[in-house]
Order: sequence, then C-alpha cells, then structure tokens
Amino acid sequence: MKHIKTFFSSVAQVMFQGNVSCGILFIVGIFWGAYSAGTPAVAWGALVGTAVSILTGYLLGYPHNEGEQGLWGFNGVLVGCALMTFLGSTPLGWAALVVCSAMTTWVRTALNRLGEPLGVSSYTFPFVMSTWIFLAAARMLGGIDVVALSHPMLPASFVHLTHSAAPSFIDFVEWTLRGVSQVFLIDSWITGVLFLAGLLIASPLSALWAVIGSAGGAALALLFGAPTEAIAHGMYGFSPTLTAIALGAIFLRPSLRTTIWALVGIVGTFFVQASMNVLLAPVGLPSLTAPFCIATWLFILPTFKNQLKN
Repeated sequence: MKHIKTFFSSVAQVMFQGNVSCGILFIVGIFWGAYSAGTPAVAWGALVGTAVSILTGYLLGYPHNEGEQGLWGFNGVLVGCALMTFLGSTPLGWAALVVCSAMTTWVRTALNRLGEPLGVSSYTFPFVMSTWIFLAAARMLGGIDVVALSHPMLPASFVHLTHSAAPSFIDFVEWTLRGVSQVFLIDSWITGVLFLAGLLIASPLSALWAVIGSAGGAALALLFGAPTEAIAHGMYGFSPTLTAIALGAIFLRPSLRTTIWALVGIVGTFFVQASMNVLLAPVGLPSLTAPFCIATWLFILPTFKNQLKN
C-alpha cells in the first residue's frame, strides 16, 4: 500500500498535490486523453517514467519521506509523457525514457540544493532540463525516431496569423480545459475535467487557481494575437495553470496582496512563454514547463522570508 501511495502521490505532485485520489484521477485523465488521441504510448510512458524515477530515489538512498510525498516521481511522469509524445515508441526510445526519468531524480536534488539558500524549489525544471537534453540529442541519433518536434527555424520566418473571430463561450471553456490537460502534454478537454476533479478532491483552492491560470493564459493570448490554433489546443494555458496554483494556493500565504501577485504572475508567465517560444524556435525544442519555472522563481524570490508558508 505504501508503494501505491507513493506512486499516485508522485503523479499528483505535478500540480503540487500529495493526494492519492487526485493522482488516480490524473492517471485516468492521461489514459483517456492518450488513447482517444491514438497515442497510447504516452499513457504507458507516464507510468514507466513515474516508476523509474521513484525506483531511482530508493536506489540512491534519498530520504524516504520525500519519496512518500511524491517528490521523487513527479518529474518522471512528465518525462514519460513528453518523450513518448515527441519520440517514436521504439526500443531505443523507451530506453531513453528510462534513462531520462532516472536522471530527473538526482537533477532535482542538485537543483534544490542550489535553490535552498534562496527559498525556492526546482519545481518541474529537472523534467525540462533532462527532456531538452534528450530531445536535442535525438536529432543526432538515428536510432531514436523524432516524430513530433518542430523544425528549427529563425524568428524572421514566423508567420504572424491575423485575429480570427472571437471564440464562443463554450469554445473558450474547452480551450481552458485543454490548457489544464496540457500540463501533462494531453490535448483533451475531458482530461482537463478529470484533472480539475482531482484537484477539487485534494484542494478546491488549487482547482480554482488552475481554472484562473489556464483561462488567463488563453485570454491574454487572444488579446495579444497569438496563433488561434495554439490557443485552442491549450498551448498558452498549461504554464499559467501551474504558476497560478503555485502562487495562489501553495507557496504564498493567502491574502489580497498575494492574490494580486498571483494574477500578475499569470501575466508574467504568458510573456515568458511567448518569448521562450521565440528563443527556442531556432533549435526546434518545445518550451515545456520552463516558463512556469522561470516566472514562479521570479515571483517567489522577492517574497522570500516574509510571505512563504512555514
């Protein structure tokens, strides 16, 4: 039972929840979205990535209380989703997934030690850093199929799309739900509903901020003329979702001031993501959850010593 709790808590910790029921609903959402999209390897990759990163924590002798809270495994589940999204489901692709998932466990420990004096965590950056390494390497390794990475291109080659008609309310709700589901690289509004249900069980406040973050990211993208197709698929919602939960429900003491700070953090995350999309375009890498990590660091650091929860 302890290992089951550790596993599902790890999945839930992607959105800062150490709750088994939440983790179960997250897994159900991942499987629903992956199978409905015809990419079952993404769902199974999530399971393998979680298990490997947890096992690595045990083998390295890291504190068991961290593992039981799900802190070893949450980067691994994201690696599993990402590598099976961008790389082919081949034996060498799965081998890369195993190595990358294991890597996140010790990278997290290293980055947390660097951030500890400043009062910040590594969040999902071990996943981002490790996945970037493996995706970049895959372009030079013929044994690993690259199936979904964008082609490298200079920013001058971008096609600036014109504004389309304003979405209906139902469309915008669906886009918001897709933004929540894209935290795990799943493009499904039903998955978004399942994720929110899990958050409601674990923390209603986190569920509220997840909706605010995803809707805020989509609204800003519409306002500033981002490509409508990307907005519709939740691509501007997932990092603001995580930032909103982190600043609005987890790391800051609830107050009017921190609520405003969290809302500003959503705006900041949107612009960080837009800029990172441009910066990474020449190498053809996705920004993943790096905008969330960078923006949250920038908004947590000024509050250290007087706003963080004990």
